[in-house]
Amino acid sequence: MLKKTLGLDQQLYDYLLSASLREPEILLKLRQETANHPRAIMQIAPEQGQFMALLVQLIGAKKTLEIGVFTGYSSLSIALALPADGKIIACDVSEEYTAIARRYWQQAGVTDKIDLRLAPALETLDQLLADGAAQTFDFAFIDADKENNDAYYERCLQLLRPGGLVAIDNVLLSGRVADPSVQDPAVQATRAFNEKLHKDERVTLSLVPIADGLTLALKRP
Repeated sequence: MLKKTLGLDQQLYDYLLSASLREPEILLKLRQETANHPRAIMQIAPEQGQFMALLVQLIGAKKTLEIGVFTGYSSLSIALALPADGKIIACDVSEEYTAIARRYWQQAGVTDKIDLRLAPALETLDQLLADGAAQTFDFAFIDADKENNDAYYERCLQLLRPGGLVAIDNVLLSGRVADPSVQDPAVQATRAFNEKLHKDERVTLSLVPIADGLTLALKRP
């Protein structure tokens, strides 16, 4: 038995999907369309979407945040897992990318669950705080520009209730965070962010090596 996380070659990854992925047809269609997009690399992995949907159900989430929508795979995964009265406030700046998301939300019948805010995410988060929404959210997913991860995290932590969960994507950056020769701004910001969270006693922490690395931080009482 291995005592460290197992690396997945293509054969084993394909087996993982075949043995565990329960992807609704609407999500599959969205994933296939996004695969042809020039920025397809921004798409989360299907097993990650399924994992986050499970987390949302485990904590009984109803009110959630998303920072970075792209074509909507993650928001659709979460929306499908939420109860009928569940809500997502989804933050993005691209009308072009989110037009694809809107189309699939409509087809899936979850448009009424998703409140898309087309504005810089920090503005939206600050407005939510100003409107008295602190400690009212159950779950937040951060998947946007890495240089602002710390700022997004701090706002989300204020907006989450005690026992709420924040998930941050791309915390391994294809392994570049572990290569000291790589010093671009996104990598440096991610290293600093990972180090900060490792020491943050406000949360219970787990960095999960799924897809490009997903940090889970549970807000302590």
